[in-house]
Parts: sequence; structure tokens; C-alpha cells
Amino acid sequence: MTALLARIKRFARSSQGRNAAASLRRAAADPRRRTQAQRLLGKLRGNHR
Repeated sequence: MTALLARIKRFARSSQGRNAAASLRRAAADPRRRTQAQRLLGKLRGNHR
């Protein structure tokens, strides 16, 4: 498990990881995208609406 966290941290610090984080922030700011993400998470968690 520690190795997985180390890989995630390494990715987050890379330029590719920073670009992915910026893209996610832009998507989270869009109300339509936010609703889509909430629906997807609800389905994954088993909260069918």
C-alpha cells in the first residue's frame, strides 16, 4: 500500500500530474460537469437516483 501512495505522490508532483489536477479543477468549476461527477460517484457508491 505504501508503494501505491508513493507512486500517486510522484505522479501528482510531475508536470503531467499538475496538468491533470488543473484540468480537474476546471471541470469541477463547471456546474454541469459537477453534476455529472456527482451522479457517477453516486452510481459507484450504490446510491441510485
